[in-house]
Amino acid sequence: MPSLLPPRCRAGAVSRWVGTGLGLLISATIACSKPASDAAPPAAPATDTASPAPPTETISSAPRIVFLGDSLTAGLGVAASEAYPAVVGERLKQEGRDFEIVNAGVSGDTSAGGLRRLDWSLQGNVRVLVIALGANDGLRGLPVDELRRNLAAIIERAQQRGIHVVLAGMEAPPNFGDIYTRRFREVYADLARTYRVSFIPFFLADVAGHPALNQADGIHPTSEGQRLIADRMLKIITPLLDESATR
Repeated sequence: MPSLLPPRCRAGAVSRWVGTGLGLLISATIACSKPASDAAPPAAPATDTASPAPPTETISSAPRIVFLGDSLTAGLGVAASEAYPAVVGERLKQEGRDFEIVNAGVSGDTSAGGLRRLDWSLQGNVRVLVIALGANDGLRGLPVDELRRNLAAIIERAQQRGIHVVLAGMEAPPNFGDIYTRRFREVYADLARTYRVSFIPFFLADVAGHPALNQADGIHPTSEGQRLIADRMLKIITPLLDESATR
């Protein structure tokens, strides 16, 4: 799925900012869906894009930072060098920190898709794993318990290898009802507490809802929006790199 929204929904998405602070990711979904009750939505069929084949190149021993996500991480609509993982890598390089950056973002991926490709995404000397998954789970109304299980499995497998984890929270669209929206949000906070991982409550904070920071679809950040996300990531990642260097 190249975009988080079908083409027919994009035109009205940009103008329907509802002022909730969750950004156009939420309002765009309202524009494309009928209101629902507070009951959790029925399980939707899994429609993940096929996970790409694992890379075949030789993996170096250099320390790595892996960003596991969807189109928001892949940098849909901007140059590869402008996606936030690349910006993080460039900033670290300017600071004299030599880390390989692995952008493991796949457009349309859900938490289940991220889990399926986790093992080969974590090849090499991975020091930090950033998990930025769940936006597509929420947009499709997939079961919250599945989101929790998938993210928990990713965190556990990373921690078993001694990898620092950064969990980036996502928001579900409110058209699925208050209960679903609240339970979806709580998954991230609960997992962050349970596994004691670094936590960003909302991945698109200060970016979603600002037209100048988002592309025409109202969902995917512009290069400037990507830089703001990178700024937030660096504040979380840098202390973890200092800690890993002492091991």
